[in-house]
Amino acid sequence: MFNEFQKQCEKLAGKVEIPPKGIDADLAAPCFEAAKKEGRSPVEIAKELEAKFKKLPNLIQKIEAKGPYLNFYINYDEFSKLVIDEISRRGDKYGSADKKKTVVIEYSSPNIAKPLTIGHLSTTIMGQALNNIYTFLGYKVISDNHLGDWGTQFGKLIYAYKTWGDKAKVEKNPIEELLELYVKFHREAETNEKLNDEARAWFKRLEDGDKEAKEIWEWFVEVSLREFDRMYRVLGVKFDHSIGESFYMPMLKDIIQETLKKKVSKEENGAIIATFDDMPTALVQKSDGATLYLTRDLATIKYQKKEFRFWKRLYVVGSEQRLHFRQVFRMAELLGYIKEGECVHVDVGQISLPTGRISTRKGNVVFMEDVVNKTIEMAKETLKKKNPDLKNSDEVAKAVAIGAIKYSNLSRDRVRDMKFDWNEILSFEGDTGPYLQYTYARANSILKKTRSKPSKNPVYEEAVEQSIIKKLSQFSYVLERSAEENKPNLIANYIFELATLFNEFYHTHKVIGSDDEAKRIALIKSVMQVIENGLDLLGVSVLDEM
Repeated sequence: MFNEFQKQCEKLAGKVEIPPKGIDADLAAPCFEAAKKEGRSPVEIAKELEAKFKKLPNLIQKIEAKGPYLNFYINYDEFSKLVIDEISRRGDKYGSADKKKTVVIEYSSPNIAKPLTIGHLSTTIMGQALNNIYTFLGYKVISDNHLGDWGTQFGKLIYAYKTWGDKAKVEKNPIEELLELYVKFHREAETNEKLNDEARAWFKRLEDGDKEAKEIWEWFVEVSLREFDRMYRVLGVKFDHSIGESFYMPMLKDIIQETLKKKVSKEENGAIIATFDDMPTALVQKSDGATLYLTRDLATIKYQKKEFRFWKRLYVVGSEQRLHFRQVFRMAELLGYIKEGECVHVDVGQISLPTGRISTRKGNVVFMEDVVNKTIEMAKETLKKKNPDLKNSDEVAKAVAIGAIKYSNLSRDRVRDMKFDWNEILSFEGDTGPYLQYTYARANSILKKTRSKPSKNPVYEEAVEQSIIKKLSQFSYVLERSAEENKPNLIANYIFELATLFNEFYHTHKVIGSDDEAKRIALIKSVMQVIENGLDLLGVSVLDEM
């Protein structure tokens, strides 16, 4: 509905924008460009425009010149009815759209036989949130878990398994056992160089299609995926495809020849490289014939553009890979695989733990599972203190913990690094997941006490009520911006602002038994619906009681 108000304003004055905090207006039209064209003062033009509009559209209460801006104010008598009606009518679809274009989103992307670590947490959560947002806006979303399932490390792992491995142990605890074998190989290889020769020989057998090597490798992939999926289920993460790098290996010779033929790359000292005017040289193939991530990423783009016909392909990958993706995308454009802007690196900052707050496992890595389990245990303790009689406390604690982890990641600008602090993210105060879940539960407690039916055509005169109405109306506007910028934090920040307004209303306004009970119930139901819709996009569950 805010979009409709915006359209009415734009018909009158052209470009409008949401004014910064502290400015008493709902939208404002800057008059600087018109002033520059006409060689006059923007203040003068704003005053002229104010005098020009006599009859206003139904959603605009008034227009007022303030300095170089033309300010627009909402007619809440009309606006409130339409906002409450639309939320009531559309329910869990409120804010959705019907874009229909195809978007491929790549996220998580772990290496086979290695653990999901704290380093995967942000990209996994961020990718799923973007999947949810684009799907809600009507895009056809194809999610791809681009697995690291190829490379010389598998020669090392096959040798280690054949030498020291125990199949029953690996079946029971795949990732930890395979990681231990991998670490042991490197430890032993420090004093026995022949082990590296053995590993290279096993990987050569794998590349040549040797039956035994292939069977062991396929088993590594199978048991690893089983473990990954167990963790993904806990986090509510889903993929349409889990296409490993091995899938693209047969395509690489043709890709490399194409880069040479189209003069995107050249041979130099036995290696194949690509040079650029504005960034460092990229290695396409090593002098020993080995390919790299870049080559495999080019094959991925070429294959998926043809297979999925995507409008956009998003790579939710750490910020440290910025240069890599700049090079990959430039080469893909020069090769004619994609047009500029069709592939986007959604760069994500690193996540770290306070030193000594959780023990590392073998290989000096922090398992994602350990972080999640510790958060659940701490959530149980917190809830036990706050509400010892809470029903289904274990389920609620899990929802609070997972919500806290997700929200702490998604409420920050994704490019910023984050230090994971349990006390902070599990707080019921401030900008946290538990605070928003508690706000929803608090609103629900009011609905349980009322017998009034919500008003169908409410008019709100109180300033805080009008602020809530305006905030509710901006939901679809925020969703659109979130998708345009690939920033779920815009939704998280919006929900927090809405919850803060609601809590201000809750503390200052009586609902049950007041003369305005019916229309305030309508407002509360609308707030709950929008909080639920927004949190659902972030993958955070709402709770009726906490």
